[in-house]
Amino acid sequence: MTAATEEPRKSRAGRNLPAAIGVGVGMGSIATASLIFEPAVFVGVVAVAILIALWEFGNALATTGVRIPLVPLGIGTVAMLAAAYEAGTESLMVGLLLTVLGVIGWRIAEGPDGFVRDVTAGVFTSVYLPFLAGFAILMVAAPNDGAERVATFILVVVCNDVGGYAAGVLFGKHPMAPRISPKKSWEGMAGSLVACATGGAICMATLMDDAAWKGVVLGLALAVAATVGDLGESVLKRDIGVKDMGTLLPGHGGIMDRLDSLLIAAPICWLLLSFFVDPTP
Repeated sequence: MTAATEEPRKSRAGRNLPAAIGVGVGMGSIATASLIFEPAVFVGVVAVAILIALWEFGNALATTGVRIPLVPLGIGTVAMLAAAYEAGTESLMVGLLLTVLGVIGWRIAEGPDGFVRDVTAGVFTSVYLPFLAGFAILMVAAPNDGAERVATFILVVVCNDVGGYAAGVLFGKHPMAPRISPKKSWEGMAGSLVACATGGAICMATLMDDAAWKGVVLGLALAVAATVGDLGESVLKRDIGVKDMGTLLPGHGGIMDRLDSLLIAAPICWLLLSFFVDPTP
């Protein structure tokens, strides 16, 4: 095989590392720029990402015969995220309820064949994608420090990925869940915990101007949540029978393959920051 036809080399963790780093930096830059420019732009960036993830997930499910109602889910995604930004938690909940009703109504119009299967998948999707993403929007909508909260959230989850990847590649010997994700190790998990605790302490002390110990607690909680999110998506992909949810991002798969850790971690981060950080000016 000549150099011109060689496949890109993958790391021990199975990634095309240069592509993965480039895509990660690009996505981080878009999120950072939107936070600096205007929080409403960040809402738009999240909405676009969730809509793409929705399309990827729908295509993946379609290979198994499951047809989620993409139109009401897409409309519900935009409505939920906008409602969360403009009116807070209760409006996000109302948006979820209306989306579920829209999914049921849309699927009823398509007939009874596979109704329970498709509605169940549609309701799961409405919670898994736009509803969980809504907690990131609740953070950015916080008065006085919304951008800082989201930056803390993203940076700590990035620490989870980087710490877990580095420790797993260097020291990984004991698989955490070999039937679900063979390359994920307990050593990598330890690296995630250390990296997230350190990153959380730094972010809490600098971005949030609060006690570093709170950042350690936040980091440990997000490391666990992000790992659960990663394993959860791995279970979904194995059940569906796909390697990645999409092919849009070189070295990463699809948009949904990059959102797995963030989605589960978002409500945990929102809850802990709401408890830890004084909301008054």
